[in-house]
Amino acid sequence: MADRIADIWGTRTPHAKDTPWPVRVDLHLDEGLAPSDVDAWVQSACVLCSNGCACDIAVKDGRMVGIRGRAGDVVNHGRLGPKGLYGSWQWNRTDRLTRPLVRSDGRLQETDWDTAMSLIVRRSRELLDETGPLSHGFYTSGQLFLEEYYTLGVIGKAGLGTPHMDGNTRLCTATAAAALKETFGSDGQPGSYSDIESCDALFLFGHNMAETQTVLWARVLDRLHGADPPVVVAVDPRRTPVTEACAQSGGVHLAPLPGTNQALMNGLIREIITRGWIDHDYVAAHTLGYDELAATVEPYTPEHVARICRIDPHDVRRAAEVFGTSDRVLSTVLQGFYQSHQATAAACQVNNLHLLRGLLGRPGCGILQMNGQPTAQNTREAGADGDLPGFRNWDNPEHIQQLAELWNVDPLTIPHWAPPTHAMQIWRYAEQGSIRFLWISATNPAVSLPELPRIREILAKEDLFVVVQDGFLTETAEYADVVLPAALWGEKQGTFTNVNRTVHLSEKAVEPPGEARSDLDIFLDYARRMDLRDRDGDPLIKWSDPESAFEAWKECSRGRLCDYTGLSYDRLRGGSGIPWPCNDEYPDGCDRLYADAVFPTHADVCESYGRDLLTGGTTSRSEYHALRPEGQALLRSAEYVSPPEQAGGDYPFVCTTGRTVYHFHTRTKTGRSRRLRRAAPEPWVELSERDAAELGVAEGDVVSVESRRGRVELPVRVGRGRDGVVFLPFHYGYWDSGADGHTRAANELTLTDWDPVSKQPLYKLSAVRVTKLADGAGPAPAPTTTASAPHDPAGVTATSGNDDVAEDVAVTEPPPPAPTPDRTPNVPHHS
Repeated sequence: MADRIADIWGTRTPHAKDTPWPVRVDLHLDEGLAPSDVDAWVQSACVLCSNGCACDIAVKDGRMVGIRGRAGDVVNHGRLGPKGLYGSWQWNRTDRLTRPLVRSDGRLQETDWDTAMSLIVRRSRELLDETGPLSHGFYTSGQLFLEEYYTLGVIGKAGLGTPHMDGNTRLCTATAAAALKETFGSDGQPGSYSDIESCDALFLFGHNMAETQTVLWARVLDRLHGADPPVVVAVDPRRTPVTEACAQSGGVHLAPLPGTNQALMNGLIREIITRGWIDHDYVAAHTLGYDELAATVEPYTPEHVARICRIDPHDVRRAAEVFGTSDRVLSTVLQGFYQSHQATAAACQVNNLHLLRGLLGRPGCGILQMNGQPTAQNTREAGADGDLPGFRNWDNPEHIQQLAELWNVDPLTIPHWAPPTHAMQIWRYAEQGSIRFLWISATNPAVSLPELPRIREILAKEDLFVVVQDGFLTETAEYADVVLPAALWGEKQGTFTNVNRTVHLSEKAVEPPGEARSDLDIFLDYARRMDLRDRDGDPLIKWSDPESAFEAWKECSRGRLCDYTGLSYDRLRGGSGIPWPCNDEYPDGCDRLYADAVFPTHADVCESYGRDLLTGGTTSRSEYHALRPEGQALLRSAEYVSPPEQAGGDYPFVCTTGRTVYHFHTRTKTGRSRRLRRAAPEPWVELSERDAAELGVAEGDVVSVESRRGRVELPVRVGRGRDGVVFLPFHYGYWDSGADGHTRAANELTLTDWDPVSKQPLYKLSAVRVTKLADGAGPAPAPTTTASAPHDPAGVTATSGNDDVAEDVAVTEPPPPAPTPDRTPNVPHHS
């Protein structure tokens, strides 16, 4: 197989519009192994982006030794990306947690499960007796299984009665859920990946698909290299392979100043309206709010938008023309919108564009408000993000009663007196002292949350009892009172659902290391030890393994948009993943939603009554009833307002953060793969050619990037972004830095502020200054293959994996199975 570090998307298999995407099976095994050497191939799907590529895990002698794509799956047709190929199992041979740890004398020490769980339960009961369920907070992930999220959700909502539960999905794609609720009444992607095969135009709003979902971009490339390719339009302040495809396809690259997306979207909608590219019959029959939308966008002429966004007004007109005159349009949205100013408002305008033209529910006409994590959709469906399970409405008494009957608990136990507590508020409550028990599972907030100096102070608080459940001793785990070793991918069984609603089953391939347990087993153990009961005195949690948990979840989903009742483990074995809803009406699943233009907006059905897009204020049930939505979509509108922090004065640059193709989140897995680590070993800072020249900075020079909250010191990549914008990859923390201090994580700089509707942090808007510290010893350690390519490739070695043919094992020799007192950093002792 080709070097997939250098050739990220692999060999092209071009095809024409409305023809099937050809199969291409990607395979990677440990050095020296052939497929015939493999003892077993175990079904799963990749968990290193949100695409959900089906795969088989190669097992030999009881350990994972490789991976191959599943040819018959609807998601990937056999393909895998670099992270899936080179980062899926190699971490299993490195410095895993193998026994529980508890803090004693200020240091983490190994112990047994009974001691660790008894300590957790004792502190949990003390706080419940002392102050009640509001003392408890749960902060989880987008990487567990559906069965684990649902179990956690029931424990929190029906067992403890706390509203303080959210996931790190709040950081990456909470806006996807919020925008879908605001427009369509419920979460759930309207479109399908298969729309790529049929679209005439592809719009990517703040979505560097080439780097974030590599297999999905390979699918796009095969259309672009085939007959009758789509026109591509992209919104991104950087030059990327996606934006390069714009020019090649006759499309447009729009590079607005970060924080101005809403102005741009209002301008595009105004052009669609004023130039008559509207399906008036569809709008009249199937939407509400057109007059208000038209009035709101009227001032946003191309010239006005160009002044705000600092772009060419001709590009605004051309982009609107592509959208307005193409028969079939697919739009995708991701972090460039979600983590920026007026996130939900801007994402809703993407929905509006499709509704104005009636481009929904048929091949090539779809919206994918993308996710960033492999099971982010499950977090939202199952209620582990604070929302109610099954896309139910916390403000609808009938929905509360449904859950109370399902779980056999008093409706008053289920917290519904106010909106669920979002992640940023959970951390504020912990800071203020009302949350005193914080359980963190499968995420690393000491690197991923904004304004890291503040987060470290919160984690170190004397009166905060911290439980961390993970496979590694992360930066966050080092602050914990109790660390629970968790089984990871391939070491447990469960299901997960990708961006376009496709459900996959992941079977257990190998045993977890040492005493590590699945997240489901850990949650079940906590529920048993807490003796959580229903109102008849029976155990609240009535399942004991993944499959029975899935069956329980199916009943929770019955009759809702995310209906799983037609699925089972047996149905998910052997073939392709299946998209929900899957039930009597859709026995084989449903590829795309809203073909009948009937939306779940009725007051008795909807997941939310909506919020004010500018203030985040909730709409009451009576106010929503007054709108009289009877299955129509809602055209939501908002004027543009200036972002809360802008470049200028002492901080003349805007800093944005984002991904690199070779790493995922805080690198706990991908940083332990030799090939991926070699491709992007250390962080860097990107400057435009003009900005670098004005600062007197050359490729590889070391600079300080400083915001009002913190600073980093990193080498410079003179890149291809727009002037005035600084870019930092957010993956890099300190677990492998080998240095004191906190001067390399991007979130040292970011601000504690969030979108008023989705509550998603604004990672794209830090005002910074840049100061040269030293001449460089060579080029920056940034990849050359995608958006981080140098402006001038001369003297910069191209990123490649061909010179590394050694077996993918630990970056360094594995340390002892668990940390000793000498290895564990001395952090403040909690009570």
